Amino acid sequence: MHLDRLPRPLRLALYALATAILLYLCLAPSADLPKVSLWDKEEHAIAWFVLTATGLILSPRRPRAIATYAFGFGVLVEVLQYFMGFGRDADWHDVAADSVGISVAFLGYFAIVLLGSRRR
Repeated sequence: MHLDRLPRPLRLALYALATAILLYLCLAPSADLPKVSLWDKEEHAIAWFVLTATGLILSPRRPRAIATYAFGFGVLVEVLQYFMGFGRDADWHDVAADSVGISVAFLGYFAIVLLGSRRR
């Protein structure tokens, strides 16, 4: 099944759900989150990889919009963490880690696009 063929409102709702889950994980009190044995920057890179890959799967014809949204969302999260309590700290290194996840998702996306075009 090609998820990009789902009705646009459903695709937007699915992406909004992915965004909401990530927002909760980034803004919830640290004590309320499950303990993961990954480095914080790895967590960010993986999370933004998943967010970006989800966007590209749901809307593959909008790669620039997906990248812009994911990067902007990463910046917004850090700004919100700066102003909120809950034991969360804003760190611009997190935005760099987010960018790594976004970039890796795009490298995979473009590799798949290139492989698909060569097979035709």
